[in-house]
Amino acid sequence: MTADATLEQVADGVLVVTHPFCTTTTTVVLGDDGGCLVVDPAVTAAEIDALAAELARRGLRVVAGFSTHPHWDHLLWRDALGDAPRHATAVAARTAEERLAENQGKAGEALAGVDGGPLGGVTALVGEVLAWAGPRVEVVEHGAHAPGHAALVLPDARVLIAGDMLSDVEVPLPDHRAADPLGDYDRALDRFAALADGVDVVVPGHGTVGDRDELDRRIAADRRYLEHVRAGRAVHDLRLVDGPDWLRREHEELVALVGGAG
Repeated sequence: MTADATLEQVADGVLVVTHPFCTTTTTVVLGDDGGCLVVDPAVTAAEIDALAAELARRGLRVVAGFSTHPHWDHLLWRDALGDAPRHATAVAARTAEERLAENQGKAGEALAGVDGGPLGGVTALVGEVLAWAGPRVEVVEHGAHAPGHAALVLPDARVLIAGDMLSDVEVPLPDHRAADPLGDYDRALDRFAALADGVDVVVPGHGTVGDRDELDRRIAADRRYLEHVRAGRAVHDLRLVDGPDWLRREHEELVALVGGAG
């Protein structure tokens, strides 16, 4: 995305903008009386400010924010979005504070123009439903990819906001620091499969928006990838073939981690 915020409606009351950096998505959920929820605003300061300007142009005001997990590119914020409460799971909020310096360093290394100042300050969520003036938002916490990672389910719009899961451009990226990285990922995919009948649209944190058939395909592709890694077999996945060098390095590190554990 350039400095122009191009919001696309993907479901009733749900807008998405996709940024060039790692095909990163920002999701906006429309609430009551012109309020809105902003999930994982990204990426550069100019892009987030452009998003804020576009929301204002549409007569929308940000009344809540949500960070799906405590990685730098999902903890971003800007004054232009206002001072609405920013939520995350309790584990994610705590991890964001503990890893603030680490995240700021990674943000500075990753991309010019990123404002790494507001990477902390998210509020721990209480319960499994986001309290805000808008449609019901159910928080599905799991241990895959990062501590306290959460997906959001919008049952009225039949949308699953998946965070850094269910991508068509990235293979699964389990949390290497976890005690059971692959098991955590398996369990998260099981939860998504159980939710699938209530979903028409899946929004990944990185990649393109998909329909129900695409959700099923991505769950199957991720399970196949993890099965091959676990078995020590060669992985033939177009996301690796067509992906960037850093993704292949992540894959190689996971293979080494799993092989070392075995």
